Amino acid sequence: MFSMMSLVAPFWILLGPLAVVALMTRVIFGYIAFRRVSLNGKVVLITGASSGIGESVAAEFYRRGARVILASRRESELNRVKEVLMNLEQPNVYPPAVLVLDVSNLDLIPSKVEEAYRIHGRIDIVVNNAGVLSRAEVIESNISVYQDVMQVNYFGVVALTMAVLPRMISNKKGHIVAISSVQGRMAIPRRSAYSASKHAVVAFMDSLRAEVADSGIHVTCIHPGYVKTNIAHVSLTAQGNAYGQEDPNIEQGYDPLDVANEICEAVECNIPDLFQLVSDSSA
Repeated sequence: MFSMMSLVAPFWILLGPLAVVALMTRVIFGYIAFRRVSLNGKVVLITGASSGIGESVAAEFYRRGARVILASRRESELNRVKEVLMNLEQPNVYPPAVLVLDVSNLDLIPSKVEEAYRIHGRIDIVVNNAGVLSRAEVIESNISVYQDVMQVNYFGVVALTMAVLPRMISNKKGHIVAISSVQGRMAIPRRSAYSASKHAVVAFMDSLRAEVADSGIHVTCIHPGYVKTNIAHVSLTAQGNAYGQEDPNIEQGYDPLDVANEICEAVECNIPDLFQLVSDSSA
């Protein structure tokens, strides 16, 4: 339906300006380093923490002394991640907590957030990381795939944010983070559902940031490029089935540990937008 150049050309045309933004973000890190907020003792709720970027983000927050609440649908995998964190060379004094949470079940999110609050009595930082990828042309896709992707990638972010926001506003402090994508700023073929959901997340976070600017709450949107995770295997096809294959671009993506490190720095420095297009290891 389309040539490889139709996929690559617009991506690289737009990648230039985004790369400049990514570089400027790294420069900003240096200028505001003196304003860093310590993560030690902070209570951090991370969705999608059972694998991929979420697992790496949890490990990095844990290394920096945060009280980590691991949230995902798969309890067995959350317990695995918890064990991995507790066996790190420099273990945190706060054992990770496990919270079984399906962000696609919007009605249950408020009660799950209350359960999370009971763990440490507060939530300082929320990392909306849970997400699903889809790969199919519009003409061949079921509308249910668009609904499923939006339910997790967008409405899950909105519902979780709405559940924690009242307390954050009342306390006049808090930090809400969303893991979007470069594709939340530009779209490519065969990613219409995914890109649309990430565009929606970006717009939501931009609006939220403006609304809470005077409330002591920080809002950060992360825009990674390709990251080496297993997301391609579980991505949805046109009929909503698991793709079950590797994606060469993702396989050649950069280390999720690099992503996690920069996400934590963005939170420490209260960076509003972080574009991650080049890994530290390859720069």
